[in-house]
Amino acid sequence: MTAISFQNVSKTYSAAGRAVRAQAGVSFDIQPGEFFGLLGPNGAGKTTLISILAGLTRATGGQVLVHGNDVVADYAAARRQLGIVPQELVFDPFFSVRESLVIQSGYFGVRHNGAWIDELLAGLGLADKANANMRPLSGGMKRRVLVAQALVHRPPVIVLDEPTAGVDVELRQTLWQFVARLNKEGHTVLLTTHYLEEAEALCGRIAMLKQGRVVALDRTSALLAGTASTMMRFKMDTPLPPSLMAQARVTGRIVQVTAHDAAEVEQVLATLRAAGCQPEDLEIGRADLEDVFLEIMKVPT
Repeated sequence: MTAISFQNVSKTYSAAGRAVRAQAGVSFDIQPGEFFGLLGPNGAGKTTLISILAGLTRATGGQVLVHGNDVVADYAAARRQLGIVPQELVFDPFFSVRESLVIQSGYFGVRHNGAWIDELLAGLGLADKANANMRPLSGGMKRRVLVAQALVHRPPVIVLDEPTAGVDVELRQTLWQFVARLNKEGHTVLLTTHYLEEAEALCGRIAMLKQGRVVALDRTSALLAGTASTMMRFKMDTPLPPSLMAQARVTGRIVQVTAHDAAEVEQVLATLRAAGCQPEDLEIGRADLEDVFLEIMKVPT
């Protein structure tokens, strides 16, 4: 049985008097115990798909199953299998951190949950904030509480929707250490993130969405191997030759150019020499997931 199954999921809604398509026949399965990444640019349909999975939005067509439970027909059973960390910082300002977790446990009918709550507080670096009111906590601390709330009923499937957006490095490390531990213990993890280095490091398999369609779905290693395997990085104080601009990514002085083999590397260097350009700090290495993502998103759908 799959952990999550999206079967030909479509979603359209009306905006300003016209139909907008958020999903167009999305289909893929996530197996139990996977660490799965769902990537895409803003507006690709990631959050809509998560909302359909959580039962917050009704799909126009298709079916979504969580451990065999339909998220519409068997909503309560499906929802008990899920622990969802939303993008937004939503919290109750009238309770302490521990009280919030006890109340969240009650929503799922879980009693005598103190030992697991203590473990969550320790694992997420919240032990010293257990009795603090939610209102004055920093954004990073509130984010940790959201993660703890999502995990308080020990769900087999954990959904992380941009969990590290706008948070510091310490929280990212704490969160990923804890989630990686849960994944090793058998929990399924579905992650959406714009930090592609996180996805590359954590996710065994990745789906990429563009305009509501799946445009790539494979193991992370296969995605990296299937595109340009060489990336040239250097610094430039002068404009690039026009012939290189189409294949380059420029951030300030830093230029990155893809090349498939040694011949293409030499061709790029020859073009720079012919134009009188003098690259500094030249590095040649493997392409990363960001390079793969940008290359895939350039392909017309």
